[in-house]
Amino acid sequence: MKKRFILFLSLGLFGCSATWHQEPAESTAAKHVLYVAPTGKDTNAGSIKQPLKTLKRASQLAKAGTTVYLRKGTYPEALTVKYSGTKQAPVVFRNYQQEKVVLSGKTLKQKDGDTALIRIENRQYVTIQGLIVADIATTRSNETPIGIFVTGTGRNIQLIDNQVRRIQTNAKDGNAHGIAIYGTGRLKQITVRGNRVEDNRLGASEALVLNGNINGFSVTDNTVRRNDNIGIDLIGYEGVATNPAEDYARNGTIAGNHVSDSSSYGNPVYGKEYNAAGIYVDGGKQLTIENNTVERNDIGIEVTSEHAKHYAEDVTVQGNLIQQNRFTGISIGGYDKKRGGTKQVRITRNQVIGNDTKGLEGGQLLVQHDVRDNRIDRNTFTTGQDNLFVAHFFKTSSGNQFEQNTYRLANGTAKRWIWQDQEYRTQSAFERAVTR
Repeated sequence: MKKRFILFLSLGLFGCSATWHQEPAESTAAKHVLYVAPTGKDTNAGSIKQPLKTLKRASQLAKAGTTVYLRKGTYPEALTVKYSGTKQAPVVFRNYQQEKVVLSGKTLKQKDGDTALIRIENRQYVTIQGLIVADIATTRSNETPIGIFVTGTGRNIQLIDNQVRRIQTNAKDGNAHGIAIYGTGRLKQITVRGNRVEDNRLGASEALVLNGNINGFSVTDNTVRRNDNIGIDLIGYEGVATNPAEDYARNGTIAGNHVSDSSSYGNPVYGKEYNAAGIYVDGGKQLTIENNTVERNDIGIEVTSEHAKHYAEDVTVQGNLIQQNRFTGISIGGYDKKRGGTKQVRITRNQVIGNDTKGLEGGQLLVQHDVRDNRIDRNTFTTGQDNLFVAHFFKTSSGNQFEQNTYRLANGTAKRWIWQDQEYRTQSAFERAVTR
C-alpha cells in the first residue's frame, strides 16, 4: 500500500567521516559570550555594543564555553558549528532574549548532495535554541535541502525551541528534511524539544528524522504539522551507519508531541496515495511513544520495518490520542510481503478515535505483514464511518494478544473486525480467531 524511495546518495551521507574529533576536556573552562547582529562588523570585538556581523565569524570564535547570542533580524547564510563544547562548557547558539532571529536560505547557493542551514557534524555538547530556520528550496533531484542537520559521531546535542519551515524540494523525485539527525558513527544523548517543524515539502523524506546509529534520545513537546510526508521518523537498516550492527535508532522517547496534517497526497513522489504517518518507527528498537496527539495525518502511528528480515521491536505505544487520520489510526507490520515486520510491541491505553476518514478499509488498527508476539491491551477504539475496528488482510501473524480493549461504534450497530482476511461481527469471535 505504500511506496517510499530512500535516496541516501542525494544526502551525501556516504561521504561523511565517521571520525569524531573530540575537543580536550576542560574541567574549569572559561565562559565566554559573543553577540552577532545584521548591523555588526566582523572586525568588532563581539560585545553587545560592538557585535559581529556573520554566523561564519561567530562560529570561528565559538570554542568550548561560548554562548553566541544572535540579535533580531535575518541572516542570509548557513551556520556550520566549528567546535565542540564540553560537559562543563557547552557551545550554544541562540536568540538574544525573545528576539526574532531568522536564518534564511533564500539566497543560499546549493550544491550536489545536502545543503543545510545549520550543520552539526562530529561535535559534542552543542545547543541550538530559539532560531527560525526557513526558506531553502531546490528543483533538482540531486540536491537535498535541510533545515537543521546533525550527523557523524557525537553526544549531547540539543535542538530546543526552534522553528523550521518551508524547507522544500520541488523535484519530482527529490528529498528534503526539516530536522535530520543521521548517525553515521554513534550519536547519543540527543534532545529535540519544543520545536515547530511545519509547511515543508519533503519529497521522499521526512519532517523530523533520526536515522542510523543513534543510541539514546528524546523527542518531546514538538509541533510537527502541515508537511507533505512523514512527520516524525525513527529509522534503521538503511545503510547510514558505518557499523551495520548498530544501524538503527534505539533507546529513545517520543512524548508530548502534537503531529498533525502529514499527508503524501499530492506529493510528486506519491501522487494520490495516503502514505504519510504522523509518527513512524521504521526499524527502530527500544522506543517509547507516549502521550502524543496525532491527528489528521494519513496514518496516525506506524510501527514496522521496511526491510525484509528486520523488525521494529521492543516498542511501547501508550497513552496517545490518535484521531481523524485518513487511512488508519495505528499500523503495524510491513505493507507488503517484501518488507520486514513488527514484533514484541505493546500498544496500550491509547484513545484511537474516528480514523479511516477516507473509507480505505484501514480501520482503527491496521495489521499488515509479519506481525508476531505483540500485545494490544486497554485501548479504546472508536470507529469511523465504516465501523471497522481492526483490519488484517494478511495471513502472516502469530502470537498476538488482544486484551481488555474497549470497542465503541460511532454510528449504527454493525461492528466489524477483519483478521487474516476473514470478517467477524462480534468481539468474542474476533478474539478467538486471533488466538487460533
